[in-house]
Amino acid sequence: MTNELLYQISLTLIPNIGAVQAKQLLEHFGNAESIFKSKKKDLGAVEGIGEIKAKCIKDFNEFQEAEEEMAFCNKHHIQALFLSDKNYPQRLLHCYDAPTILYYRGNVDLNHTKIISIIGTRNNTDYGKMVTEELIEELQSQNIIVVSGLAFGIDAIAHKASIKNKLPTIGVLAHGLDSIYPSQHKSLAKDMLLNGGLLTEFRKKIKADKHNFPRRNRIVAGMSDATIVIETDKKGGSMITAELAYNYNRDLFAVPGKIHDARSSGCLKLIQQQKAVLLTSAEQLIQELGWEEKKKLPKKQRELFIDLSPDEKIIVDILKAKETVSIDELFLKSGLSSSSIAGAMLSLELQNVVITLPGKMYRLA
Repeated sequence: MTNELLYQISLTLIPNIGAVQAKQLLEHFGNAESIFKSKKKDLGAVEGIGEIKAKCIKDFNEFQEAEEEMAFCNKHHIQALFLSDKNYPQRLLHCYDAPTILYYRGNVDLNHTKIISIIGTRNNTDYGKMVTEELIEELQSQNIIVVSGLAFGIDAIAHKASIKNKLPTIGVLAHGLDSIYPSQHKSLAKDMLLNGGLLTEFRKKIKADKHNFPRRNRIVAGMSDATIVIETDKKGGSMITAELAYNYNRDLFAVPGKIHDARSSGCLKLIQQQKAVLLTSAEQLIQELGWEEKKKLPKKQRELFIDLSPDEKIIVDILKAKETVSIDELFLKSGLSSSSIAGAMLSLELQNVVITLPGKMYRLA
């Protein structure tokens, strides 16, 4: 583990510096070490920082705590994924409040091509259990990763059904990786580590405080192509995750239930507000997300791409180098303006050269 990682972890320990402020500082200074070594007046000049936060940075001296976290990660084979790390979930990176650092213990790619989150009430009905299990079983052939929050109820059902169907599953935690909450799920968490993993933004010794769950929920929503709400009350925690997914412009689905059952009232509200699509089957989900099997162009035909404009050729070259690319990545790598990219992408889609994926991701047809 590097010296830069020491500063990266330390950045998350500074009082009054949250994820948004950390991003602003990184954009200005380039890396975490430079932030700590900058002058107070230069720190204070950064938008959103000011004199008080600049003083917090300069007064920080808890580097030993960061060193202890690094040692803990090294001992337990935990990856510390900073915003700039290539293994950091790129879907989540595009969210304005993405965590500065994530701690990940697992063996699957957090940038896998198909990731969904399945969430719901802790007090599920038999109907909710059946729907969750059937949905995951019918998605077995799709090579997806299932994300949830390792809570009682729908979360645990989703994780267990994924394991049963040999699908990778990731539990996002509201505490550090030195414990499991609820403790009854220690065995489940152990099974998940065989094909999937555990993910959190919280360092060791941080307990599952109630204020941590909304922060956990934004990771569940932000790292997924789509969020599926199975059952929830109007005021349930799953509604927070659903609203986050909606505000992140992610696909949001809700399973309908009985109109007099409080545990379906949240789902019905999301559908009524047209924030979520009413979901009735795995087949519908596959169609909505554009996951149907498509006949690929022969290699020779893909290599020709006759009559492409200069802008289109730039984009195609970027897509050739990587299986899927986000719109933000296209903007950074192409050097083109947003309007030029939009025009080129529309043309490429009409020519059946490019396919749009959930979460504003793209790949060659």
